[in-house]
Amino acid sequence: MFDGLTMFGNAVVGYITPVSLALAFGSTLLGVVAGCMPGLSATLVITLLTTLTLKMAPSQAILVLVCAYNGAIYGGSRTAILLNIPGTAANAAACLDGYQLARQGQAGRAMGIATTGSVVGTLFGLVCLALFTPMLGEVALSFGAFEFFWLALLGVVMSGNVVAADALKGWVAGFLGLFVACIGQEGMYAHERFAFGSPDLAGGFQLIPVLVGAFGFSEVLTVMSERAARPKIMEFGSALPRIMDVLRYWRTIIRSGVIGVWVGILPGVGEDMAAWSSYATARRLSKEPEKYGKGSIEGLMAAETGDNASVPGGIIPALALAIPGSAPCAVLLAAMIIHGVQPGPMLMVENPQFVYDVVAMVLFSTLGILFFGLFFIRPLIKLAQIPRSVMMPIIFVLCVIGSYSLSSRMFDVYTMLGFGTLVFLMRRYGYPAAPFVLGLVLGDILDKNLRRGLVLTDGDILPFFTRPISAILAALVIWTFITNVKTLNDGMIRMRTALLDKVLGRAKKAA
Repeated sequence: MFDGLTMFGNAVVGYITPVSLALAFGSTLLGVVAGCMPGLSATLVITLLTTLTLKMAPSQAILVLVCAYNGAIYGGSRTAILLNIPGTAANAAACLDGYQLARQGQAGRAMGIATTGSVVGTLFGLVCLALFTPMLGEVALSFGAFEFFWLALLGVVMSGNVVAADALKGWVAGFLGLFVACIGQEGMYAHERFAFGSPDLAGGFQLIPVLVGAFGFSEVLTVMSERAARPKIMEFGSALPRIMDVLRYWRTIIRSGVIGVWVGILPGVGEDMAAWSSYATARRLSKEPEKYGKGSIEGLMAAETGDNASVPGGIIPALALAIPGSAPCAVLLAAMIIHGVQPGPMLMVENPQFVYDVVAMVLFSTLGILFFGLFFIRPLIKLAQIPRSVMMPIIFVLCVIGSYSLSSRMFDVYTMLGFGTLVFLMRRYGYPAAPFVLGLVLGDILDKNLRRGLVLTDGDILPFFTRPISAILAALVIWTFITNVKTLNDGMIRMRTALLDKVLGRAKKAA
């Protein structure tokens, strides 16, 4: 414990330099700005910034990405309250009560509540990040190739199940990501897979151009395909939070923080689910449920606490297991690998200081959110009125430059365009992007550990099912499939009913 405090103190002191502070607060402001602008997202911001930070020192590059990530999740609450337009998907729940408060002339109070909830939620998640990441890393040290294979597969399956309205569509998107990750030369014998004689395909798809396409170019296509009027800003007063609002709902804050961290840990679920789960739980347990949706302070507090608590919550499995908790975390994980940091169980053995460096990064971004959220309201809201016809071409140019700058290959630009179009069409037909990206990031982990396990057992697959932890993970994967495929679920119900009737019939005869 004291070692952890010492490393955290060293991390904080290490980032108290003019350059690091400028990067931390500047990237937080950039994230808040992006969150304020409908059509952008935290994932898009991190993806574009990853391409712009390739030449930076790893510690500074990751500082920029973490701060921008945290800021973007918070920034969307501004437009949710004043315009009834969530800046990011994570802020959709804030529209329900935040906009109603604004219509009642309490826009300033609503923004103060949103800022307070976001800051407190992030701080709660920060403590969990510092406490649970080392613990989870120690547990993960007992994992082998067999367990990591199932863990990667479980992440894709759970993401597809939770994120999509139709679990089957979510799984199709996730397994498509796994397939794309397998294109190119495999890691053990350099055998080409699905290359069809193309030297570019033989090298596989670079992760960053695919992510830029999936979250950058596809977003441009989505936004430009929808017409939107220039939003009008509501009048608002002071956004300084009221102490009584915080003290009155302290139970809601703690409960929403726990829910946010827990949802963040679940692979691929995301901040929007954390906000809705926190909101729904607060409404169910509230003494004033009739106020929800009509301007409830408690509802807004719950939503904004939950979504920001899930940010450090999602980083926990990313650092300890190399399993991202959300789509932005998946991009952040890829960026860490690109910058030479290898998340996973060995991180706490080889580089434990890095975990506390990330904790310090989240702390500085939270301080930035508190400052910008209270004193930079009017300039941020003005930015939300920039026409999409101006913003989207700029985003597209950044997507092209970012993809080309990696290896100076036009193939990477074509990759970005191709996968951007693919994800755009997937979204149109109800196939979510998050499981696809998670499958893409986890594909390498799944492939390597499957092959490594088979090499260790001379091709015997039984250890994948007989080792204790592997058996539990395999059971979870199979159970998730059975309970979410209607035909299989109905068959299980019929079998259980028939078995119960048979047992009851024997009991009656015996009586």
